[in-house]
Amino acid sequence: MTLTPSWVKALEPSGPQGHELLKQERARSNIPVEKLSEFLFTKEAINRKHRVLQVLRSEKVFDKSQNYFAGRIDRFETALARAKKLRQLKVEHNWSLEDFHTAGDLISEPGPYGLHESMFLITLREQGTPEQHELFFKKADNYEIIGCYAQTELGHGSNVRGLETTATWNAEDKTFTIHSPYLTASKWWIGSLGRTANYAVVMAQLIIDDKSYGPHPFVVQIRDLKSHEPLENIHIGDIGPKFGYNTMDNGFLLFNKVKVPHVNMLARFSRVDPSTNKYVRPSSPSLVYGTLTFVRSTIVFQSGSVLARGVTIAIRYCAIRRQFQDRDVQEWERGENQVLNYTMVQIRLLPLLAATFALHFTGRSMMQLYQMNQKKMNRRGSQAGPTQRGAGPEETHSGSELLADLHATSCGLKSLASSVAAEGLEMCRRACGGHGYSSFSGIGPWYSDYLPTTTWEGDNYMLTQQVARYLLKSARSVLKGETPNNDTTVILSDFLSRVDMGAAFDIIGKDEDLVAAFAWRTAYLTFEALRHRDKDKKAWNDLLVDFYRLSKAHSQYLVVKNFYEALHSTPTTHELDHDTLEVMQKLFRLYALHTLEQESSEFYTSGATTVRQIILARTNAVMKLLKEIRPHAVRLVDAWDFPDWQLDSSLGRSDGKVYEDLFFRASELNPLNAITVDPYPDNDVLFKKDMTQRLKSKL
Repeated sequence: MTLTPSWVKALEPSGPQGHELLKQERARSNIPVEKLSEFLFTKEAINRKHRVLQVLRSEKVFDKSQNYFAGRIDRFETALARAKKLRQLKVEHNWSLEDFHTAGDLISEPGPYGLHESMFLITLREQGTPEQHELFFKKADNYEIIGCYAQTELGHGSNVRGLETTATWNAEDKTFTIHSPYLTASKWWIGSLGRTANYAVVMAQLIIDDKSYGPHPFVVQIRDLKSHEPLENIHIGDIGPKFGYNTMDNGFLLFNKVKVPHVNMLARFSRVDPSTNKYVRPSSPSLVYGTLTFVRSTIVFQSGSVLARGVTIAIRYCAIRRQFQDRDVQEWERGENQVLNYTMVQIRLLPLLAATFALHFTGRSMMQLYQMNQKKMNRRGSQAGPTQRGAGPEETHSGSELLADLHATSCGLKSLASSVAAEGLEMCRRACGGHGYSSFSGIGPWYSDYLPTTTWEGDNYMLTQQVARYLLKSARSVLKGETPNNDTTVILSDFLSRVDMGAAFDIIGKDEDLVAAFAWRTAYLTFEALRHRDKDKKAWNDLLVDFYRLSKAHSQYLVVKNFYEALHSTPTTHELDHDTLEVMQKLFRLYALHTLEQESSEFYTSGATTVRQIILARTNAVMKLLKEIRPHAVRLVDAWDFPDWQLDSSLGRSDGKVYEDLFFRASELNPLNAITVDPYPDNDVLFKKDMTQRLKSKL
């Protein structure tokens, strides 16, 4: 490989240097970055991150310099080596679960143990009996067996009830026969299955005496524990390269009448009685899909930081990048302008900056709600009575009233939060101009790895039906005169009591009125959907678009409400100084007003706002907020405390050395530059010289 000449290394970027520009940016704001970081994450969490980072950086296997150059097989091999080392470090340093998860966040790539450490262990723990914990969970927790969660099939994803894999009860020998009757019954997209797992929790239709009892989880060994070869009558493999997520071995799995013992059906909530051969129903059916609710809650919780990575990179780079001139500045101020000074860039990035905080506070609230409901369900699960609530997409059983609110909230917020994060990352990439297309930006690879989140654990469009189902049922209860017993029924009841008088919200002057306007819009759309369904007798399918809009409105209300409440809680007002709190409140208004302006037709139609208010929000309030938040932008992204090692981005470097790093990666790290090609079509030789030690390639 031709070495970079010394005269090239001596070159510097023209104009103001990146580090000088970022220093100027940080000097424009008085936000105490460390204090804001501690408020967002706690001092303990920040210290943990930097302690774990020090360990990771000392291990050669975690070197990221070749991440963007490696091919699929090389990337998977490296990811497997990292996953093994991570497990070894956990044992060696006696890391807590928080330490371990922090390490995973810092490495920032899907690993081959990903589904083992999440869905497999969670499902065994939450749906297994004490006997099954001894038999399976303890071994899995010690990595004596490596597992995955095999639910999605080639022909079915969101419709879990439509899964084709069967588990037929054999009364004569007290076993289940796991079978794939069709090609479309092949398990597909299953993380950690392709090459890594030797066990799977398989979701299959339970069949007893030719009658189906719906999908249930079965623990199935799929590979030999020593040779790691597939067991007899089992066909497994990797599904191939994907748009992203290529460090994970997503796999396929087919069964040809494979028998498993009675104990392999996870039986904490439902089981087959071997003495009577009868199905024993779960006392609380909704507990069966608790794993999905947990994962969705986690997705909501993580969405803020997922988006914050892209926003951090884009804002830092746009503060350094200079393009064109502001034609209206004085002659002596002429020169290329910082891209972040253009309002067209600000309107794309600063609302996303506000969204990172909005999603963070919402995710924190979502996890608290999940934990609170889990405690209630564990206390009252045995007392839960039968329910008439029907199942829908992404459900294996109908849900109890106790989990109905959490289920709807997790579905709606998962849909909204992951969409905002994914679409926001692409917006950040575009805001970086041409260099945003380079893998070195750190946004594109992160975006492609995150993108499947919008479809797994419930497709973002399909999930909204669950929210609509819940809101319609809540509206019916309010119309019957039942006493409101949660926030949803309170806002619906308040709307009914005031609908004849109309709303009079001061959305420009009062933050609490902004929240109320979002609640009003949700209530209006709920009763409109109910009228179409119950009075006009419209078919469910004809209302799916309305239901999507309703779910989005309700979820946006929850995000705005959680952001508002986070800034008006006693801990917040005590922990943040006056100036920082004022900036955070401006971020709240920017997020809420920008969202309102984007959804203006619904706010106007519902009577939550007037046309004049919408015009003022667009032309005055939002533009004014952009100007006021702009000086604080770099410090606000600094508060997310992403180490450069974690971002792995030339454009988002905290020291501003953008162009130096781009050139270094291209010139000195790029293995393609170690190859000299033969360019002439009449010659069969492809590579004249290959310093990467690869074999000579010929046609």
